Amino acid sequence: GLQIGGGITTDNALRYLEAGASQVIVTSYIFPEGKLDKNRLDSLVAEVGKDRLVIDLSCKQQGDRWFVVTNQWRTFSDFEVNETNLNELAGCCSEFLVHAVDVEGKRTGILESLVEQLAKWVTLPTTYAGGARSFEDLALFHRLTAGRLDITIGSALDIFGGNLPYSEVIAYCERLDNGSI
Repeated sequence: GLQIGGGITTDNALRYLEAGASQVIVTSYIFPEGKLDKNRLDSLVAEVGKDRLVIDLSCKQQGDRWFVVTNQWRTFSDFEVNETNLNELAGCCSEFLVHAVDVEGKRTGILESLVEQLAKWVTLPTTYAGGARSFEDLALFHRLTAGRLDITIGSALDIFGGNLPYSEVIAYCERLDNGSI
């Protein structure tokens, strides 16, 4: 179940998988110079297979639209995160990871507008990351997505210095999964 990301390229992806990773996560390598490089993406898919590839669409909002950002989340690409583009990429990977860069690590709440749109658009397993800080955020996320997306919680967890007890979050999510919440 270990996924690995950061610096993944066609040259090194297979080594990580052979070393035991279940999937590799890629962003910047397939978005050089602010554009989706379909040749790089196709080469990576040919090397590792779409079932072992997760595409990270770290994004920022510009106006009412969302765009992939790279270079430590400072450089906007021309790739808009929307239904058409997600459907196109869905043929190249097994999952999406979507970081809401504006709230990632800040414990300021989830970005509701992005979460709602993703829940309507995605056809693959998709994990949203960014801003979750409370059980209320988890409940809101579940309500907005109708369970169509997964969520990560990072800095808000007590194991990372936050105030959400890890064990209580696990129990809460198990209750969500079995429908008792």
